[in-house]
Amino acid sequence: MNVDQLVLGEVRAPQKDCTLRPIILSDATMQARKEKILAGMRTEGLDSIAVYADLEHSGNFEYLVGFVPRFEEAMLILHITGEAFLILGNENLNKAKYARLPVTAIHAPHFSLPNQPMETNKSITEILAQANITAGMRVGLVGWKMFTSKTEDNAKLFDIPYYIVTAMQELVKSETLSNAAHIFVGSDGARTVCNADEIAHYEFGASLASDCMLDTLDAMVEGVSEMELGDKLNRYGQRNSVVTIAATGTRFEKGYLYPRDKKSQVGDRISLTVGYKGGLSSRVGYAVHCAEELPAEVADYMEVVVKPYYNAICTWLETLKCGMTGGEVYDLVDRVLPKRQYKWELCPGHLVADEEWLSSPIYEGSTDRLQSGMLLQTDIIPSIPGYGGASVESTICLADATLREQIARENPALWERMQTRRRYIADELGITLSEDVLPMCSTVGYMRPYMLDHKRAMKRV
Repeated sequence: MNVDQLVLGEVRAPQKDCTLRPIILSDATMQARKEKILAGMRTEGLDSIAVYADLEHSGNFEYLVGFVPRFEEAMLILHITGEAFLILGNENLNKAKYARLPVTAIHAPHFSLPNQPMETNKSITEILAQANITAGMRVGLVGWKMFTSKTEDNAKLFDIPYYIVTAMQELVKSETLSNAAHIFVGSDGARTVCNADEIAHYEFGASLASDCMLDTLDAMVEGVSEMELGDKLNRYGQRNSVVTIAATGTRFEKGYLYPRDKKSQVGDRISLTVGYKGGLSSRVGYAVHCAEELPAEVADYMEVVVKPYYNAICTWLETLKCGMTGGEVYDLVDRVLPKRQYKWELCPGHLVADEEWLSSPIYEGSTDRLQSGMLLQTDIIPSIPGYGGASVESTICLADATLREQIARENPALWERMQTRRRYIADELGITLSEDVLPMCSTVGYMRPYMLDHKRAMKRV
């Protein structure tokens, strides 16, 4: 694509299209999740896995259990036989009956809040032993991430509390403990590929974030406060997957991350981000109506930052397909938006699920294949000294012909929303999506870099 084909022109805004009806995963899907994890355990030769969770690090736990431990800690012990134990604190013990797999509940007051009653004569080691963890077993400890260090033994890096690791070491030999998070989020991880039911489940959050972003963009006027913008971004009591960002001017002054009562002024940099289960929407630009209102030192923002960045996003969307390697995608982005010049440091695209960032098959030299059922964020972050950034981050799903036919057959309303989005992206933005790309929300590719101008957006002509 030639960047000269990219212009800021009048564009009909996409329609808000979240159904406002959350999709609860079926029993069949939850059973399939369990079977995928058990298959991974067999491949790894594990007798059991111990899946730790707290509120901020609960995706792997929720994948099997169906809920998060709210404000406490929790642990799921799953044996290769399929037997499962749920270890819970004082205020979550009564939630065991809601687990989406059969479990035996075990009370661990150690998992409760500080100064809550610890009325037990059992040590944490003895409590874990109640879950049938015995000497000599090969146990995989699962926190929320795997490690990919080139200088350390990643199997022996654990991201769960020390007191639990040492208790496990008392029960089984240290050499039989390993980090098993890759069974969930690694290159062949169970969570990296979604079925049609899961795609519908996650589309709710992705499209809700998108709708909130559209409302926020329309509320972007001179003098609007960060808190007013933040109020548009958060909606319906849904739990955010990241800290909501509504920042005008300098971000995170004195370490304060949240929207303030600070009002926007013409020429300010603007950053907007909201994420829900299944997807995030982020937009970055300037509070201006036109280029003439940009600060003099960034008067060429459109040519220096926006067009090269948007060209990379368009190329990513038009090229991405099932079967590509992550390394091919990385090299593609590096060709059209050279890393040495545009200083992007993270993976140019990553997987999303209950978390905003699950893991990523896209990194330098990656041989991981992009698979049907993957949910991906258009997350490429240029960083040019002295200039504000650019962002048009939203969520897409990769789907081969078989999965596309299944979605169309089993969920025709979802399929039609996805096709309406594809038509909009082609007709209004001039982007011809890869056949394998299904937009999870209506704002994929929709970018207003001059945020006080509500009529113009980037497009290809």
